[in-house]
Amino acid sequence: MSGGTMDRRTVTRSAAVLAAALLSGGAGGTAQARPGAQHAARARARTHAGEDVVLTLPAPTGRHRVGVTTLYLVDHDRRDPWNPEVPVREVMATVLYPARTVRGYPRAPQMTRKAAESFAGFVPVYQHPELPDAGVDWAATLTHAHAGAPAQPVRRPVVLYSPGGGHARTLGTVVAEELASHGYVVVTIDHPGDASEVEFPGTTAYRDDPLRTTVFVGDPRTDPSLFRTAIATRVADVRFVLDRLAVLAAGGNPDAAGRPLPEHLGRALDLRRVGVYGHSAGGTTAAQALYEDRRIAAAINLEGYLDHPAQVPGGTGELFPVARDGVDRPLLLVRTDGFRHGQALEPSWSAVAARSGGLVRRCRVDHADHAVFTDYAALVPQLQAAGLMTSEDRVRLVGALDPAVSVPLVRDRVRAFLARHLAGPGHR
Repeated sequence: MSGGTMDRRTVTRSAAVLAAALLSGGAGGTAQARPGAQHAARARARTHAGEDVVLTLPAPTGRHRVGVTTLYLVDHDRRDPWNPEVPVREVMATVLYPARTVRGYPRAPQMTRKAAESFAGFVPVYQHPELPDAGVDWAATLTHAHAGAPAQPVRRPVVLYSPGGGHARTLGTVVAEELASHGYVVVTIDHPGDASEVEFPGTTAYRDDPLRTTVFVGDPRTDPSLFRTAIATRVADVRFVLDRLAVLAAGGNPDAAGRPLPEHLGRALDLRRVGVYGHSAGGTTAAQALYEDRRIAAAINLEGYLDHPAQVPGGTGELFPVARDGVDRPLLLVRTDGFRHGQALEPSWSAVAARSGGLVRRCRVDHADHAVFTDYAALVPQLQAAGLMTSEDRVRLVGALDPAVSVPLVRDRVRAFLARHLAGPGHR
């Protein structure tokens, strides 16, 4: 290894540590113990500074520099569905926005160190065995967003993002940064107890660890009751976040820890123009939230089911209300040609299209697979190039499409749909 490479990695880690001190957000603990603590310890033990691969995210293409902060939000009207000992519902969100200036504000890491250690010890083993369980410094990846930078005091459309089942919001950074660079305020939401890891700003009387991990150790659709709870919780989380954003737009501070927010952030929110998008279970969430909440003007479902799992093998699952009744506002459905459960989407997707008076549009990404809608589209080919994944595993996760094609394609389809339906002054 050359001295130049070592210097760059040292700088990368220093910037990540500084930004992590300004941001708290990441990974999650639960009512049920998962094998997370032992695996996080194992991940720490095997990580050697300067030896692990450092991955990069593609830069956003818009004209705005991007600022970022996190919100710790507490809903006192709901108990946590995954842990009966938690009397409230805690939610973490990241807000990305066009910045007035980024001078003096460090680039934020994609994951905090604590979240990355948990991710490395769990996700490659239990969620995505295609990923390497060693050889990657997940905490060293920097975003292109600057922690705490002042926002431009211009009202802009607000777009919420719900990640896939068991995924953390951090894996939606590539599309979120792109939207923010083109003039949107993007709020990515973690669903604690569901997300692989969520890091809170501190502990509470009912939670003795800032890190909370997932209760899921498999596909939640194999358990109809669990899947029903997950989607209902996610939709309620999205609607609650919208409630708290209204407090922010009115000049208040919705952060439950009272942490200071970037200058002018509340003035950047135009809650008359709200969209929501999501991947997999997050796509289900986005569509159902559109159906339930009139504040949402448009939604994008990136390969999410719109029906419940069948109660008995070989049976037919109940349609979500959005598919049963249709929508009266625009909904985009996007799938890949490689998703092995793609045909299972058809009954519910056809149902919502048939009942929505032409307001549902559909498109497909070819030579791709389910995770192409996430940051894995950019990261997995780097892992393959480093010899840490096989080509077969890369295709199984994101497909064969080159990231130089897949990343702009997904970004552009999401952005074009939102621009069409959230148009107005201040969004470019």
